[in-house]
Amino acid sequence: MNSLLEFDKTPSYQSVRDAAEQLRGIVVRTPLLESKALNERLGARLFLKCETLQHTGSFKFRGAYNTLSRLSAAQKAAGVIAYSSGNHAQGVALSAKMLGITATILMPEDSPAIKLNNTREYGAKVITYDRYRQSREEIGEKIAKDGNLTLIKPYDNYFVISGQGTTGVEIVEQLKDQNIHADICAAPAGGGGLIAGTSLALRELSPRTKIYAAEPEHFDDTNRSLAAGERVQNQAGQQSICDAIVTPTPGKITFGINKLTLSGGLVVTDDETRAAMRTAFHYFKCVIEPGGAVALAAFLTGKIDIQDKTVVAIASGGNVDPALYSDILKEGDQ
Repeated sequence: MNSLLEFDKTPSYQSVRDAAEQLRGIVVRTPLLESKALNERLGARLFLKCETLQHTGSFKFRGAYNTLSRLSAAQKAAGVIAYSSGNHAQGVALSAKMLGITATILMPEDSPAIKLNNTREYGAKVITYDRYRQSREEIGEKIAKDGNLTLIKPYDNYFVISGQGTTGVEIVEQLKDQNIHADICAAPAGGGGLIAGTSLALRELSPRTKIYAAEPEHFDDTNRSLAAGERVQNQAGQQSICDAIVTPTPGKITFGINKLTLSGGLVVTDDETRAAMRTAFHYFKCVIEPGGAVALAAFLTGKIDIQDKTVVAIASGGNVDPALYSDILKEGDQ
């Protein structure tokens, strides 16, 4: 199995800056939206960072391209494998296509159809597994070893985390353009790559901004790990509508960063997440998938006091099946 020693290094603000240079002209500088009507309703100034409009519909493209573009010629020729519930899968698949690399992606068999189909359309070979009975880590390691492929982990990877952190760089720059300072920033957390990378950027560029991980009920492993001071696991057998961020435990590298940079965790229910998706559509005309809406949901439901504050919610992805999205929107009409 191919590997890079740097995969296991601890990212820093400098590695995020290096990623920003690597991704210049490649990633979309996604919009930071504001709704005066919603601000009036909340009594706060809320900005929505729409990574839903990133390539592949998710922030995951940032970390995937930053990683694949740095592989050696031999590693590129041999190919890569990744495991993912869908957004990392698409990020790796498109990055591989752009760089001429063969990609194999291991995905849960119950992944949203839009994520499975998109990954295949980007040219990757998709292998499915039962996420409730099988270990993606074990399957992925075996496939990588047997095929001499480089394993691109979804979050515990130096270049992946650094790439995701460019989201935070953009947020600070976009606010600075308006002479605005954020009091609080929240981001969805599964394995913790996005919030880890973003927190490295914010801690350096906007040290007064408090940073929170947002998670779905029953999958608040980052929140509970922060409270415990060590990584803890989610209880097996739980389910959530937030398929993109239902990881069993925080990453080792990501939690090492997050326990130093985060102010805490915010936990929301599936119903609160659905309501946030409707709010995003109504006020921002932004389509957010469930896992990508939890940060917004946390602000909308008062999980933290935002009165008279300026806050940023990262909408991390927009890859939601049309039928499910339609049903969620219709729920608001009942």
